[in-house]
Amino acid sequence: MTIWRMDTRCFSDLHGRPIVGSMAIQGQSIVQGVRQALRAGMDILLPPRCLACNAPLWGETQVCAACWSSLQFIDAPLCDVSGVPFPFDPGTNSVSAEVLARQPAFNRARAALRYDASSGRLVSRLKYGDRLEAVPLFARWMVRAGAELLEDADVIVPVPLHPSRLFQRRFNQSAELARAVSHLSGVPVAPDLLMRTRATPTQVGLSASARRRNVAGAFALTSGSGEKVMERHVLLIDDVLTTGATVEACARRLGAEGAARVDVLTLARVVPGEDAPI
Repeated sequence: MTIWRMDTRCFSDLHGRPIVGSMAIQGQSIVQGVRQALRAGMDILLPPRCLACNAPLWGETQVCAACWSSLQFIDAPLCDVSGVPFPFDPGTNSVSAEVLARQPAFNRARAALRYDASSGRLVSRLKYGDRLEAVPLFARWMVRAGAELLEDADVIVPVPLHPSRLFQRRFNQSAELARAVSHLSGVPVAPDLLMRTRATPTQVGLSASARRRNVAGAFALTSGSGEKVMERHVLLIDDVLTTGATVEACARRLGAEGAARVDVLTLARVVPGEDAPI
């Protein structure tokens, strides 16, 4: 029996370039062109919506120009410990009055945005509107804001939800952000390392001291997770830092389990003295 074998090297143009390879490249270009055309058609029929105000969008963006201009990103100068922005540069190794009055349980905190009406809409759309397509964008902002923390981090840990709350929401927004930050930074993530041992009432509307009482002792390590914390630099991820009560309760538990240090990175944070709608 004769077996015929096709030698693709015989298919070449006048310049000696393989025709089969050229056809494959052309085929890929055609497929990409079709996909782009379909995407453009879908954008016309069902245009993407702004994450903040739900206005129609055009082009590769997720926030409209008006909402983008209203976002307040946090940049230096800021408090070395809490990450609160300063109105002027007080020099190196400067801390805020709040830190001088009360040292937090974590080592350092950073946030991408000031929490206000504009950033609050983004957080709300993520938490309650199931806008998970926003996570990669938010993670990029957080990686930029927390670059120095990520350089020192050994493991990323999200602030957990109680199982009953997780059942209601179907996902933990902090865990989704933590996974995306891990993907961008290369720092490993341990999404189930911390657990919330009791269903605490919502923190909304509570004073700082009431918030601390509300979450005191509410967190623990999952069984067998101690070696992931011992002598490690842990980076806690949450969506919003308000008074810091929740992340401090987590930091205390991690410290008690042997963590070398605990830093905090959030999408947004309340700036003391500002009228934040939370």
